[in-house]
Amino acid sequence: MKQNHYPKIASELTLTSAQIAAVDELLSAGGTIPFIARYRKEQTGSLDEVQITKIRDRLAQLIELDKRREAILKSLEERELLTEELKAQIDAAETMSVLEDIYLPFRPKRRTRAIIARERGLEPLAQAVFAQNPDLNPSLEAEKYLDPEKGVASVEDALAGARDIIAENVSEDQNARREMRGLFIREGVLTSKVSPGKEEEGAKFRDYFDWKEPAAKAPSHRMLAIRRGENEGFLIMRIQPEEENAVKILDRLLIKNDSLSAAEVRAAIHDSYKRLLGPSMETEMRVELKIRADKEAIRVFAENLRELLLAPPLGEKNVMGIDPGFRTGCKVVCLNRAGDLLNNETIYPHSGDKARLQAGKLLVEMADKYEVEVIAVGNGTAGRETVSFAKFLDFARKIPVIMVNESGASVYSASKAAREEFPDYDVTVRGAVSIGRRLMDPLAELVKIDPKSIGVGQYQHDVDQKELHTGLEDVVVSCVNAVGVDVNTASPHLLAYVSGLKPSIAENIVAYRSENGRFQSRRELFNVAGFGPKTFELSAGFIRIRGGENPLDASAVHPESYHIVEAMARDLDCAVADLLTASDLRARLNLEKYIDDKIAMPTLQDILTELAKPGRDPRKEFEMFDFSEEATDISHLKPGMNLPGVVTNVTNFGAFVDIGVHQDGLAHISQLADKFVKHPSEIVRVNQKVRVTILAVDIPRRRITLSMKKNPVIPSSDN
Repeated sequence: MKQNHYPKIASELTLTSAQIAAVDELLSAGGTIPFIARYRKEQTGSLDEVQITKIRDRLAQLIELDKRREAILKSLEERELLTEELKAQIDAAETMSVLEDIYLPFRPKRRTRAIIARERGLEPLAQAVFAQNPDLNPSLEAEKYLDPEKGVASVEDALAGARDIIAENVSEDQNARREMRGLFIREGVLTSKVSPGKEEEGAKFRDYFDWKEPAAKAPSHRMLAIRRGENEGFLIMRIQPEEENAVKILDRLLIKNDSLSAAEVRAAIHDSYKRLLGPSMETEMRVELKIRADKEAIRVFAENLRELLLAPPLGEKNVMGIDPGFRTGCKVVCLNRAGDLLNNETIYPHSGDKARLQAGKLLVEMADKYEVEVIAVGNGTAGRETVSFAKFLDFARKIPVIMVNESGASVYSASKAAREEFPDYDVTVRGAVSIGRRLMDPLAELVKIDPKSIGVGQYQHDVDQKELHTGLEDVVVSCVNAVGVDVNTASPHLLAYVSGLKPSIAENIVAYRSENGRFQSRRELFNVAGFGPKTFELSAGFIRIRGGENPLDASAVHPESYHIVEAMARDLDCAVADLLTASDLRARLNLEKYIDDKIAMPTLQDILTELAKPGRDPRKEFEMFDFSEEATDISHLKPGMNLPGVVTNVTNFGAFVDIGVHQDGLAHISQLADKFVKHPSEIVRVNQKVRVTILAVDIPRRRITLSMKKNPVIPSSDN
């Protein structure tokens, strides 16, 4: 029963069982994490999205544990191996590893050396030897079990079989496994070496050709890098403690005296560790470290994605989007303030003076005709050159030229979504549209792209793909609902991330809008096919209708709370619209008056905050940014240069920064600040504008080393 897990989760997360129960009940009823966090604070005790997500994930883990427990009990019962004592042990197991340790001796096995020894009748001999009676002579005892027909032709054959049985028993002993697990965690050493003959072919992994560090301290990125090298056949990875320490622990656990029998047991223990227990623990350790590395990599990826999705939007402007290129030219599109494609052309500003003049003339004409207010240029090949070209054109009015991160634009341009939206245009036009729209509203455009293709993670193809998908999906849903969605302008891709809306309903909303015009109220959503009361409950608060019949429809106040705002307006003898504009009216409200059996102070305070800034966009204001004209190519860089840049990726080991030379530089964690930094996210975030100093440039390998310190030490050229 899930309820049995509530106290455990409550203890782990320092919450109450009632809070865990409330979250579980709301999730089971179809509630989404943003909805529960925003509109069900009274039930959960004001838990935020992070806490609710942890509860959901931990419940799922424990349910999986219960499923495995039930499968084991069923298997043992069917084979008539289940005893009351064994069932009690299984029921008490709190982790998957402990559960599997209990089941291990009973798990159906392939034909092992120990099984063969048992078939030869050597189980009693093994038991006698393992008892370590000082008066027992193992060799004399073994003579009783000689049977050439069964393959036991000598005393040594009999003792070897007995040792095989003891070795397997040791490897399945719960205490032994618990002690070994602890040793591997405390003292396990991660090592990697180059595979013989792979030195040149695997040069990209040269940092790990002879690597050694405590496994428990290995950072996520290093663990994943070494595993990738191993999977590609270039590295050999091991995780082991000192064998001597492992054997000492097993001897302490299992050796009773200095008898002849104890010597046989000691030999069996050594064999067990080398052949069975050690490899088993190493496999387990590898799995645990992989899970830990995946979790950290996904966390970093999710943080970066959140920053990118919540990047400041330029807003509704007439935009010219340019997908730059040298030989193939630059694709140019003009978009209106709604992001609709008005025109597209191809120009060749980098193909000689004549073509450059023609390109400039065409851009000026297009900018004038479509009243362009800003130009967005992708930061790919020829991006800097195209920015410089556009900046010096003689437009009728000043038009800012902004470089836009185009990561993922090519993925979108070839996607089903792009083909459906622009069936009559090729991928280059679609890519230019994506670049222009990304400047206007990064969130609305990026939701059309698989988050893994946006390029703000490390080793995303190496981590558990199911966990990665869940983690990134949570971030996208969180960001979309934090911002809110204008139902009259949003694409079906954006609407599909609104709390409670399935892709089919999102499509139906757009179809209804196309047929009937703008939505005038949230209540009108009930006219959409498939839109029922539950969908309305979960989604309405995150949907915005600007300029509609009810001013509250443009806010995050949920329709289920409209009656409270209306009561506030009646009490103040004013209109609801007045509460949205007059702070002096809101200041006169006594919130305690509106508390009832369903709504308490947390929701009332949220309502008051929302009335002060209805439909507030949590994203920051857009800031103009220009790369330095001093360096447009990696060949222009010199140690000591101080340049503006934009953080494109944050990892455990540092931050990658775009300085406008078609190659990101790396500021190692040790170079992010003059103080000690535990994790780069303490200092920088994706999309942050920074100043960096060039420490070193390796043009052949296209590596740029950066520093964000105030007075960094510039390595001498001799080094």
